[in-house]
Amino acid sequence: MSRIIATAAIRGAHGYIEQARSQLLEAVETHGPDKKVEFPDTAYYLPLTLALTGREVDDLAKAQAALDWAASLLPPIPAESSWLPYLGHALDAGVATLLAEEIIEVLKYVNGREPEEPWLGFTGDATLRLQGIKLVDGRMPGFAACVGALPTNEEAVELARSLQERSILVFMASSTEGKSMAEQLAEEGVEMSWDTFLVPYGKDTSAAVLALNFAARAAMTFGGVKPGDLDAARKILMYNKERVFAFVLALGAD
Repeated sequence: MSRIIATAAIRGAHGYIEQARSQLLEAVETHGPDKKVEFPDTAYYLPLTLALTGREVDDLAKAQAALDWAASLLPPIPAESSWLPYLGHALDAGVATLLAEEIIEVLKYVNGREPEEPWLGFTGDATLRLQGIKLVDGRMPGFAACVGALPTNEEAVELARSLQERSILVFMASSTEGKSMAEQLAEEGVEMSWDTFLVPYGKDTSAAVLALNFAARAAMTFGGVKPGDLDAARKILMYNKERVFAFVLALGAD
């Protein structure tokens, strides 16, 4: 793996762990460690954390413990003068990033920050059951996670339409120079909802994790995989590899 790519991934993981830690400490100071932590309309706690670690995070104290575990995965940032195998470290950093991002996203709900238009936020279990089955039985060929924005609104509409025509579900998150793909579509009057296959999760890059915890819940719901240990985590990842086809369109991100 490229040292440049690995270094960027690992440095980003350190940044997200620190961001999540800072926000968690502030939440504990405001609400206390026993404050309930949950996404709306789900029985899966923090779904990606549950899938990868088996931890049932339902309060701020448990969120802190989960974040401490994620932080323990962080490798050192590669030195400019060293050339080492980076893949294992980069993968560990990726897991740490995902767990930190999920905590950042759930804290929005803890602090009463409900998503505002055009954003939909977390997908509840009822929608997961209705839409997710289309992914695993083949009616929906897969999903595209679109991160950032395109150079023009017209190009954003063209991309969205080309994916819709192929029945590919589109998840949107993050922004480029303050503008997101979802905002570009909204400005052009494009309807965004689960019915149109255009799902705007959030403007923050961390909101992209909501697409991944959707996929993790698909494995636990339709694949019958019970989370709990590393073997279960492997089965969840393999189920997604074999049944939930997805790709990322990195359009640029702040």
